Amino acid sequence: MKPHILPGPEGRERRSRFLAATVITCMALLVIGGSLHVVMIGSTRMGEMREKATYDLREESSHLRAAGEDLALHERNEHQKARVAAAGAGYSVEEAQALLSKERWDELDSMATIPAGSFAMGTNYDRADPQDHPLHTVNLPEYRIDKYLVTNAQYARFLAETGHRPPSTWKNGRIPDGELLYPVTLVNWYDAQAYAAWAGKRLPTEAEWEKAARGTDSRRWPWGNTMDPKRLNTYYNVGSATNVDTYKSGVSPYGVFDMAGNVSEWVEDDFLPYEGSDAPADIFQGKVSVSRGAEDRAMKISDQIPVNRHYKVLRGGSWKGDPFSTATYHRGYNWPNYASDFFGFRCATDAAGPVAKAR
Repeated sequence: MKPHILPGPEGRERRSRFLAATVITCMALLVIGGSLHVVMIGSTRMGEMREKATYDLREESSHLRAAGEDLALHERNEHQKARVAAAGAGYSVEEAQALLSKERWDELDSMATIPAGSFAMGTNYDRADPQDHPLHTVNLPEYRIDKYLVTNAQYARFLAETGHRPPSTWKNGRIPDGELLYPVTLVNWYDAQAYAAWAGKRLPTEAEWEKAARGTDSRRWPWGNTMDPKRLNTYYNVGSATNVDTYKSGVSPYGVFDMAGNVSEWVEDDFLPYEGSDAPADIFQGKVSVSRGAEDRAMKISDQIPVNRHYKVLRGGSWKGDPFSTATYHRGYNWPNYASDFFGFRCATDAAGPVAKAR
């Protein structure tokens, strides 16, 4: 039975009100439906992240850190050096050398030669972070860079010869089970620099690192311009670091491994703007966390205070980070005395190669 609609102006007005009410109702239903869809997506996404978290989220409060708190924990770990030495723990030189075969040592210590010439550094991509701008040409002489990230095994050899402090996760100064070929982590910039000097090498410059990662065709990732999660360890797709020779399909044009993902890599440079950068100057301003009193410290509240020091650059992204932070042009940064379980490094030399070192 059809509803009775009056003829004339009164009928037209009633039809208009009916149509308006119908439109409003439909719009409301769309908004409600869309909101429910977003909530469902968010719930699913949070569930995925909970499943991929590297610790039980019921213990989350014990993992929270105030800005700078990890620095204090790392500094406290410096005293491990004396305790390990006093207890006779850690590795002897002979034990460290026996961790791997000569063939495996030779492979891990191998370097790729990067030919002299120019390449395009940085990017003009609008969605890149501002510190990555602009695209510019850099010319470099020939140099060499480690084929692999420095591993726990290599770092153990360094510790045995020098007595340097071990990473905080090495119980009694020894590598955790199954992690011989993981990249060494929980090392700050100074630790990386000390290892490089011991090995007769140095940390790569930021430009050297980027050319070795992207080649001369401005590619966004070591293998090309399309993100492929099967070629790298990033964004919790594994949940930890991995052996440095795992991602053979993700090598750079020069055969260098893990220049995207696994761990972020310390390089030599201070974090400064490129010439012609449009990035806000505040990004490059070093800041330290300062708590104003006991109440702020108890609540883990602090202010960021500018200081006259520079951050150091980290490159390559990590197993924890956003996949797009693994782009070859992306510039991460942190204080040189900061250490994390996703910070590592590799070494470089001039074209002549490393200073000969007896093994």
